[in-house]
Amino acid sequence: MPVSAVDCVQPAIQHTREQLFSRFRIGQWSRLALVGILALEMHVSGWNFGNFGRVWRQPSGRSNEILASLFPNIDPARIAQFAGLIAAILLLAVVVFFVFLYISSVFRFILFESVLRRECSIAEGWQRWHRAGRRFFLWQLVYLICAWLVFSMLIGIPLLFAATAGWFKDFRNHIAGMVGGVILLVCVVLIVALAAAIVQVLAKDFLVPIMALENLDFADGWSRLFALMRGEFGKYAVYLLLKFALSIAAAILFSIVAIIPTVVVIVPSGLAVLAARAAGMGWSAATVSLAIIIGLMAFALLIYLVALVSVPATVFFPAYAMYFLAARYPNLGVLLNPAPASPAPEAPPALETPPLPSPPLPPTPEPIG
Repeated sequence: MPVSAVDCVQPAIQHTREQLFSRFRIGQWSRLALVGILALEMHVSGWNFGNFGRVWRQPSGRSNEILASLFPNIDPARIAQFAGLIAAILLLAVVVFFVFLYISSVFRFILFESVLRRECSIAEGWQRWHRAGRRFFLWQLVYLICAWLVFSMLIGIPLLFAATAGWFKDFRNHIAGMVGGVILLVCVVLIVALAAAIVQVLAKDFLVPIMALENLDFADGWSRLFALMRGEFGKYAVYLLLKFALSIAAAILFSIVAIIPTVVVIVPSGLAVLAARAAGMGWSAATVSLAIIIGLMAFALLIYLVALVSVPATVFFPAYAMYFLAARYPNLGVLLNPAPASPAPEAPPALETPPLPSPPLPPTPEPIG
């Protein structure tokens, strides 16, 4: 078994090649693409939302011009009519987030089994892993709540201190302190964000296999993982650094590959929008709702096509984590590299039984008289 993080790269590549390319099956690829989406195993970059930032940074006096440019056929005063629709969308987004978080927790185990067994079965995987997924979902909730609390304290306490000290009222006399405080706050936030990202990676890569193979809850799973990590923190640090570098390389590579499905989806969508505007279709609650539904469908199709071309990365990174953990976790090592079956012992040669002597024939009877 490979021990170092560098030695695990080649076995993971070979594992990916055997599962996906040695016997190509489109059904396997399509199921793995769906599992990769729902397990949040996406390794494609390039999603840019900078335009929204530029819109919100516009001066407040130009808000009507911004709204007019976004919705040319609607009076800005009528935007309030859509308040109910916006509130409903926000509430739906919150519900969808937690539902998707639960689904992703279960599919993380399905992805682990699919890569381990080199076979993907979604229906059977859901039946087998939904209980373990619930336990991992509880961990995700605890993780999110702790992260929100920590970041709220990191941002809220300095703001409260600055407000009580009167820095906001007398800004000019406290410029140096505020600049130093902002720099220190940014550094602390980055360190905490890095720590949170490391915890999330350890949970996805190592906690899930331990919970799956030993049927543990997340607290016992973390205790088991810490016991495995004891004395090898340097090797785990190298693993994290190498995985970060490999993730950047995969993001660049598959972002280039993802250009094809992006063009396939965006070009027809743009033509449809231009055709609707040329037909004189105006903005109303019905048309906005229809545009949102169609836009979400197009976005879902785009995500699936991107995941479809990114299936090799979806298989490689879990396999990479498995080969690294298997050298330290015998329960996984036995399943990942089973010992070859010993040949059946040869049957002893059959002994030839000597033929039995024929019984003596009875004497021939003599004639009477």
